[in-house]
Amino acid sequence: MAKVEIYSSELCGFCHAAKRLLSHKDVDYIEYSVDRRPDVREEMIGRAGGKTSVPQIFIGDRHVGGYDDLAELDMDDELDPLLGAD
Repeated sequence: MAKVEIYSSELCGFCHAAKRLLSHKDVDYIEYSVDRRPDVREEMIGRAGGKTSVPQIFIGDRHVGGYDDLAELDMDDELDPLLGAD
């Protein structure tokens, strides 16, 4: 499986939805909380091309975007191949 990273915030409903979708697919992910961590938030903004909203999701070297982007990939049957799932 590809390495999955998610920048999130504790009170973010879209973050919880993204993590739920990934967990439903039995995907292990690395979570970086931006809550009270300006250094992590700045890292996220740099990696995400200036985007400041959470979640910001990365699969391998690809910046997927937020929850809506992740869900769209799943609906279009493009998420599993990206994850390297069979």
